[in-house]
Amino acid sequence: MGDRKTGLARIWAAFGHSSRGLRDAWREQEAFRLDAMAAVAAVPAAFFLGDGAVERALLIGSVLLIVIVELLNSAIETAIDRIGPEWHLLSRQAKDYGSAAVLIAMLLAVLIWGLVLLERLGADAAIAAGA
Repeated sequence: MGDRKTGLARIWAAFGHSSRGLRDAWREQEAFRLDAMAAVAAVPAAFFLGDGAVERALLIGSVLLIVIVELLNSAIETAIDRIGPEWHLLSRQAKDYGSAAVLIAMLLAVLIWGLVLLERLGADAAIAAGA
């Protein structure tokens, strides 16, 4: 117990663990790769689409939330797989709960992006109509 890291050493070690987690997720989780690539495209788009800091934060945050929830879902699946390969109701439920969380995060992002897009398209239509 006397060798526990503190201060900057602890922060540096945590950064290393996080970096390894991102590398492992990228290498082993196709869903994470797809979500991360979508985020790489969506974040710059949010700067063009969003009107002001709050809208941009909502657009970017909703996309990053998907990536975060996907990582947590992958952690759940990995922990369940570590327990054993045999089928069990609780294992299925845990994996399904994680998957449902990803779905809800995706629906939230679709809602936010959809509302912003509708507002932009509505404003553009009003301008084109001469309103």
